[in-house]
Amino acid sequence: MFINPNENIEFNLDKLKTIYLAGGCFWGSQAYMKRVVGVYESTCGYANGNTENPTYEEVCKKDTGHAETVKVVYDTSIISLEAVLVEFFGIIDPTTLNRQAHDIGTQYRTGIYFTDEEDRTVAENFIQEKQKSYSEPIVTEVEELRNFYDAEEYHQDYLDKNPGGYCHVDLSKYKL
Repeated sequence: MFINPNENIEFNLDKLKTIYLAGGCFWGSQAYMKRVVGVYESTCGYANGNTENPTYEEVCKKDTGHAETVKVVYDTSIISLEAVLVEFFGIIDPTTLNRQAHDIGTQYRTGIYFTDEEDRTVAENFIQEKQKSYSEPIVTEVEELRNFYDAEEYHQDYLDKNPGGYCHVDLSKYKL
């Protein structure tokens, strides 16, 4: 049984920031990110597409342009954006375009979507430094968030509700 390490933390609500991370199927990305100490909340959704309020079926079967994305709200007095990105890059293959594990399609691309220009700089510098560890080019996009729509309720905390559900993310990688 998963025990959220953030349940007993007293968060500084004045220090909350939000970053949007696309890392393939959002079930595993959300389950992993909510385990990261300092993450206040995480929400599955669809980001940076060209349709309003898409459904899961539309994102999977039509050319909506959306990426399965996790909205990550974190407390900057506990964890930095760079530390959040370290965790994120630990669960994705940033060199694979439009694919993570068995999930294939543009909705499974990797991305960092920001709402604060300072976060763009942090993300771009992080990727530039990370590139030194890879022989293939990093294809994770860094873009301003254009839109984000919450996914349907059954996607939220999916792996908590369905512990045997499919997940490309190794949830044991996160150690307290």
